[in-house]
Amino acid sequence: MFNRGPVNRDQINGGQPGGDLPSPDQPHGSQPGGSLPGSDVARGGRPGKRRAGLGLLVSELALVFRRRRTWALLLALGAVPVLIALAVRFTSGPPAGRGPAFLDRVAGNGLFVALVGQLVCIPLFLPLTVAVVSGDTIAGEAGHGTLRYLLLAPVSRGWLLAVKYAGAAVFCGAAAATVALCGIGIGTLLFPVAPMPLLSGDTIPLGESFLRLGLVAAYVAVSLLGLSAIGLFVSTLTDVPVGAMAATAVLAVASQILGQLPQLEWLHPWLFTHHWLGFADLLRHPILWDSFRENALLQGGYVLVFGALAYGRFATKDILS
Repeated sequence: MFNRGPVNRDQINGGQPGGDLPSPDQPHGSQPGGSLPGSDVARGGRPGKRRAGLGLLVSELALVFRRRRTWALLLALGAVPVLIALAVRFTSGPPAGRGPAFLDRVAGNGLFVALVGQLVCIPLFLPLTVAVVSGDTIAGEAGHGTLRYLLLAPVSRGWLLAVKYAGAAVFCGAAAATVALCGIGIGTLLFPVAPMPLLSGDTIPLGESFLRLGLVAAYVAVSLLGLSAIGLFVSTLTDVPVGAMAATAVLAVASQILGQLPQLEWLHPWLFTHHWLGFADLLRHPILWDSFRENALLQGGYVLVFGALAYGRFATKDILS
């Protein structure tokens, strides 16, 4: 399930096809002919090095979204709003006030399927999929012995780490978008679609309704960036990807549990899960951006802290042991 597959020579050589791997007899860091890695790039100056770095980024994104595992995770997330819509369509519906927020509005307006899907996925399903992807970033490469070959590319370890995080961050956006799009699609198919009533009592046109759903998906994606940074850091601590995935998922659950304890109210604003369900302000007129801004700042802080910790660990990591 976690097999990376054959080593991608284009990725190893920073996106430059035709590169040769060093033979086992050569010292680490050398290439055939006695040249040092990146010497050709050095002669070409910064543009050549920049192309190598961008090539590595494109290769990483392609690798993440070529994996069957990635598509399996996205399909599982997309199935959540589909199951919710089918349950509402073919049953009498929940009693008033029961179930997730907005569930009682699904039968009258299919756009609410996307909102209910996000609410159901945020506590467990989205963190679990993000934990799988972010926990595999470095540990997966180390576990399969491909990390040392990636470091032959003429880029720094810091850039490689940033590329790995970028892949996980893009997956966060894809995961939130999958839930929203599948919810809109199945909601449109099974229920009438009409202008969306907001929490403030206003009703907005259909076009703006889709825009609000897009903003909610963006909010959810931003909410997962801190967890991705934690997963990246944990991934640098081990060569066992399953262990990194499990540890990241457990931390997400533990943070939510701590957020429910009134005795730790002083800690709640510092938990990376604190604002996960705070997108209600995007469903008011006018939009209140306070929760979005606070969530983005909190997630940015986690990215900086755990990104620095990951770099400190990865920069000194012995990949030959």
